[in-house]
Amino acid sequence: MPTDDDCFGPGKIRIDGRALHPMYLLEAKTRSESKQSWDVAKVIDTTPADEAFRPLSEGGCPLVKS
Repeated sequence: MPTDDDCFGPGKIRIDGRALHPMYLLEAKTRSESKQSWDVAKVIDTTPADEAFRPLSEGGCPLVKS
């Protein structure tokens, strides 16, 4: 099932119930880099959803039939 989250962006819910979405590596901004009170981090790197989570075949969920 596809998902679209304001925080994590596009993703999906896998057959075993795990929500897959990109993972982000963030770095804290300095006071001079921040423009607003909520502007506290910058994205350094992004790991795609299919690389960020354990593969379905390795999950061991008893509800998933192979």
